[in-house]
Amino acid sequence: MTPVPLLDHFHPPLSRTRPWRAFHGAWAAATARLLNAGGLPPGYYAVPFLDRDGPVEVDLAALDRGAADTPATGDWQPDAPGVTVAVEWPAADDVRVEVLSDDGDPRLAAAVEFVSPRNKDRPKAREAFAAKCAGYLSRGCGLVVVDVVTTRRGDPHADLLAALGAEPPAELWASLAAVAYRPAADRLQVWPAPLELGRPLPTVPLWLAPDLSVRLDLHTGYTAACADLAIRPGDRPA
Repeated sequence: MTPVPLLDHFHPPLSRTRPWRAFHGAWAAATARLLNAGGLPPGYYAVPFLDRDGPVEVDLAALDRGAADTPATGDWQPDAPGVTVAVEWPAADDVRVEVLSDDGDPRLAAAVEFVSPRNKDRPKAREAFAAKCAGYLSRGCGLVVVDVVTTRRGDPHADLLAALGAEPPAELWASLAAVAYRPAADRLQVWPAPLELGRPLPTVPLWLAPDLSVRLDLHTGYTAACADLAIRPGDRPA
């Protein structure tokens, strides 16, 4: 596949020919496919668009099949976190965490959220998205939030940190960013990676357990999604 730099999916021509909802699904499916093809250690599998039997939808979930002590594949280790902040974990009774046992009862280990325009729109929608993400983290799940929305100015990462009682260090990421989060006791470790139109996407850590992470290659997953929808590098805003 020809590598595709980050394109603007919210202005013509792509907003007309490949609506964001269609690309959103293709990106989540491509990312899950890559993780399942060898990106995850034994005992884990990824599911796109997992409906958790309630109002919360996970764009991509990494589920644990009972192998929490299995070491990550390969020798890759993430860099030190870019940010560590003190947080207050909120109560989030509406977010369900299931434990995966050998008989097939899954436990959510990590989630990848692809931000939609609505997630950055009105205050209530932004608060709901932040609460959902805070719910993952408060239960010990790793989280990556990917924001490529160019038509809204909201900052879902700042909203999330505010929901956790932390002051967002705004200088560490741009208006578009992919941010990996790792909950650790009363601290939240953060790996911010700025995104830029016309440039490749980064690789960030996806934390499956406090001492277990894997590579989340956003650029390869993005390129695969573009190939699935016949999007070419030249499909730029008119």
